[in-house]
Amino acid sequence: MTARLVLHPMTGDEAGRLVAGEPPHGVRWAPGYPTDGDVVAAERLLRTLADTGDPGPFGSYEIRLREDGAAVGGAGFHGPADEDGRVTIGYGLVPSARGRGYASEALRALLVCARVHGVTCVRGDVDHENIASHHVMTAAGMRPVGEDERVTYFEIAWTGGHGHGRPGGRPAGP
Repeated sequence: MTARLVLHPMTGDEAGRLVAGEPPHGVRWAPGYPTDGDVVAAERLLRTLADTGDPGPFGSYEIRLREDGAAVGGAGFHGPADEDGRVTIGYGLVPSARGRGYASEALRALLVCARVHGVTCVRGDVDHENIASHHVMTAAGMRPVGEDERVTYFEIAWTGGHGHGRPGGRPAGP
């Protein structure tokens, strides 16, 4: 949870409903939700649940506004940390929710979650033309570490485990 958002951990039932285009009882979807990216994330969660079980904190989250509970996007992990403590993240918002700082707020919450759960490195990628998302990643402390013909790769890494970064608790850059 953040000042303006609830990052609601998505259940298997909720992921199935999202893929089917049916909001769960009592949940309001903002216009344009779910996006194609939200459907992909829900399908990934369903596969994970079927293949390896509950991913715990490393699953998918629905981004809901605290003020009215409306689902405006999704954020989450592409799976649990690998053997070196690395995870990959993704996030997205419906167009009507963009430009309000929600993506930055959600990403910062994901980074805190990752750090608390012993992750050493968080990675993400952004299409070259998505300048707003480049700003979201850099504002959260992630730095560009490479690119290919389609995307720029970002990451943030911490030294030490379980919340022991550099002095002041700030994450160390790559």
